[in-house]
Amino acid sequence: MGQQSSFELTVDDQFSAAHCLRNYDGSCARLHGHTWHVSVTVGADNVGDMGMCMDFKEIAGHLSRIVEFYDHHQLNEVAPFDEINPTAENIARVIFEKISHGINRDGIRVVAVKVAESDRYRVTYCGGAPL
Repeated sequence: MGQQSSFELTVDDQFSAAHCLRNYDGSCARLHGHTWHVSVTVGADNVGDMGMCMDFKEIAGHLSRIVEFYDHHQLNEVAPFDEINPTAENIARVIFEKISHGINRDGIRVVAVKVAESDRYRVTYCGGAPL
């Protein structure tokens, strides 16, 4: 007793989009597409009176609005990927930054965003936390 609990809530979504990697020596330099799978993990210190840290639907709503912006687009033509390479790493970082603005508040924060471009390849961005 007296010890503070810590919770993590995770919500998944996906979008389909094409991209090509600039200055890449290989086939990914050519235009190709993925169904990108995105997982957002939110950390919370406590539960509220209802027994919930945060409504999953609220997290899902924030994530849905972000991925809808990229869905069925050529990422190289959509900001900020018109200026930075649309790698899985950059996509995870951008989504992390965008969703943090809507979610972070006292006792609740985005912990990580995972982006998978296939069943074999995925990256997790943890907001610059030390390794």
